[in-house]
Amino acid sequence: MEKLGKKKIVGIFVALALVAVVIGAFVLNNGGDAQFVPYAQFAGWVDDGLVSQVGLGDAPVISFQLHNSENLYETSNPRNPMLTQELLMAGVDVVEASNFAGIAGFLPLVIFGGVFFFAFRAISKNNGRGAMAMNVSAVNTGETAVNFAAVAGNVEAKDMVADVVDFIKNPDKYARYGARMPRGMIFYGPPGTGKTLMAKAVAGEAGVPFYAVSGSDFVQMYVGVGASRVRELFKKAREAGRAVIFIDEIDAVGKTRTAGVNGGNDERDQTLNALLTEMSGFGSGEGIVVIAATNRLDTLDEALLRPGRFDRQVEIALPDLAGRQDILNTYAHGKPMEKDVNLHSLAKQTVFFSGAMLENLLNEAAINAAKAGKETIGQAEVDKAFYTVIAGSEKADRSGIMEQDKRITAYHEGGHALATKLLSPENSVAKVTIIPSTKGAGGFCLNLPPDKLYYTKAELERQAITLLAGRAAEEVVFGTENVTTGASNDIQRVNALVKDYVTKYGMSQRLGLAITSGEKAEDVCAEEVGRLYGKACELVKRHKDKLSKIADALMEKESLNEDELDLLIA
Repeated sequence: MEKLGKKKIVGIFVALALVAVVIGAFVLNNGGDAQFVPYAQFAGWVDDGLVSQVGLGDAPVISFQLHNSENLYETSNPRNPMLTQELLMAGVDVVEASNFAGIAGFLPLVIFGGVFFFAFRAISKNNGRGAMAMNVSAVNTGETAVNFAAVAGNVEAKDMVADVVDFIKNPDKYARYGARMPRGMIFYGPPGTGKTLMAKAVAGEAGVPFYAVSGSDFVQMYVGVGASRVRELFKKAREAGRAVIFIDEIDAVGKTRTAGVNGGNDERDQTLNALLTEMSGFGSGEGIVVIAATNRLDTLDEALLRPGRFDRQVEIALPDLAGRQDILNTYAHGKPMEKDVNLHSLAKQTVFFSGAMLENLLNEAAINAAKAGKETIGQAEVDKAFYTVIAGSEKADRSGIMEQDKRITAYHEGGHALATKLLSPENSVAKVTIIPSTKGAGGFCLNLPPDKLYYTKAELERQAITLLAGRAAEEVVFGTENVTTGASNDIQRVNALVKDYVTKYGMSQRLGLAITSGEKAEDVCAEEVGRLYGKACELVKRHKDKLSKIADALMEKESLNEDELDLLIA
């Protein structure tokens, strides 16, 4: 394959070089306009034997060339019937004007077309089946294969795919019971949770080739290309005997089909039909399993999810506390971590972090240590990386920030911290700061909830009040006319939360369990937001003295940790 790639590159460069030569010659030969000379001068050149060729026609001018010259000349056409005979008698070649101009203009085009044809033919030949062929090869084989040991966390997901691995390795064991191997599995979950890694681990544990493609590889503007690529992919898997086919982002090709203006007969539908046909076509004893990954399971076509296609749906969820601890230990292996780095504490702080985010966090810590010239990665580098991932890097130059803006930010973030401590003491406030970040935040209050499966109605209301406490603090302290734009993100999050509260969870008193949308639901949501904001203002007014202590401490230190915050509130 490598030699073939080199031949393709050489062929392309040779073809481009030939094309450049032809175009250059064409430009040089035809780049200037024909030079006009008086007819008397033309006649004198004919008598002197200097003219080599003349193009005669009905045009107002006639074209001619001289011996040993590539320049083209023109002169007035005398329309003399005897001119042709006179020129021939003088030894001048006479051609029709249309042929004379056509040869000069058409010949370079013929050469250019020929070079382009042979270059395209050579490139297509080197590409096997042309430029539209899918060049996919097996990976994750041999000593470099990934197995379940490399997949930290996701214990439940590993249990759900373990029998498929055993099925691929020992099909006779299950054939004795008349069991059919699942033809396909859907891995779904948030981005960065390790769906691709889990698919590689299935192939690695089974010891079979791993063919990985993306759903976008099948989506082309040319009708039929996607379907042919699907058939080619399955053909390669069959040639390998047993294999795992992995299709990432399958929603690019597997979304629910609709009867549009084309009757559903567009390129994407043809590709999906080909995929469904191929999955139904191979037998359970072939040892081929198709794994697909998506972040949006709800958008997939029902035909993909029925038994006999993607038989099993496996959630690759965000890791819990034990999973985050396992993932951090895995990614910390091989890094020079200091003994004082508390990965268990970091796992508790990283609620809602995916595996990819945890890997990025430790990588940022390693970069921080390298930039500082340290030999090891300490807790300071890990903390800095953590806050960089959460809110961005701290702004280095803060000289342009007005004192009044800092004070408003201190009360705003202090309002969030106060509400968290008073309403949700089970949450952890890892840090509250008024230092602006490169992501545009004027400051932030890092509120970390514990791992939970469900949230009660009271807990959702407390979340909303905590989000609104920043704007409430601005209004209570500085007045209604002096509230700022700093609460824009809080307001967006509150409205999204209240919308779910009313229309998804059925927790409003007015609508109850009637999940509806429209003007009435919007009115109810607006009422709920107003009611919760009123509670936030009442909370801030009732504990204004504690809020002032937090704001003053933030103005002095710029950042507070949880212990310092507890002392101020106590």
